[in-house]
Amino acid sequence: MIARMWRGPVPKAKKDAYVAYLRETGLGDYANTPGNRGVWLLCQDKGEEVEFLTLTLWESVEAIKAFAGEDYGRARYYPRDQDFLTRFDPEVEHFEVIDTAEPR
Repeated sequence: MIARMWRGPVPKAKKDAYVAYLRETGLGDYANTPGNRGVWLLCQDKGEEVEFLTLTLWESVEAIKAFAGEDYGRARYYPRDQDFLTRFDPEVEHFEVIDTAEPR
């Protein structure tokens, strides 16, 4: 399994609108792509901005490519992202999932 992590900062005043936008676009696209094993949207207060982080789990690189395209290390942005984000990192990070543990 592979974890894919993307980060993007948004002005604090646009936080709720950006969450709504993500629910209309990327979160559903992630979840509806075959081979996706889960989607988590996280955020952290950074003063005047809120940094968002999406963490997704995937069965394989091929499943990630079905979402992100052949150059799956590149971030995938949506048309209205420029209305919210203050920075556009060109790449995402991928991690091999070594192990998981279920609560007892």
